[in-house]
Amino acid sequence: MFGLSIPISWYIYAALSLAAIGGIGYGKYQAVKYEAFKAQVEVLGKVQEAKVESITKQQAIVTKGIENEYNAKLAAVRNYYKSTSVWNNASSSKTSGISAAPNLSDVITAYNVLAGQCAETTAQTVALQDWIKQQVGIK
Repeated sequence: MFGLSIPISWYIYAALSLAAIGGIGYGKYQAVKYEAFKAQVEVLGKVQEAKVESITKQQAIVTKGIENEYNAKLAAVRNYYKSTSVWNNASSSKTSGISAAPNLSDVITAYNVLAGQCAETTAQTVALQDWIKQQVGIK
């Protein structure tokens, strides 16, 4: 009409150029968003690492305390049953030969050994229960 003749390929080139510029701008926008997200994740990671370190230290303290308490109770139990077996088994003479019925002092000694083992197992179980209760309470 007016004598201006613009080839159609120019329109295509112009449209592609605008799309490329828009794509570059959008890509830069996404890159900025990604960098902000990455920084946020790093901060959250460091906060979580500090929390895990704190919990680990608390767990170690609880474990050491329970271990010390258990060892003290175990020593007391062993001492008690060691002294009780010595008190109950006062005869130091050995029996000669094989007897048909067990000697009373042997029965008492066997009882003290069994009772001592039961008391040790009980102390261990109680210590384990205390440890679990305290570990669960750590936040």
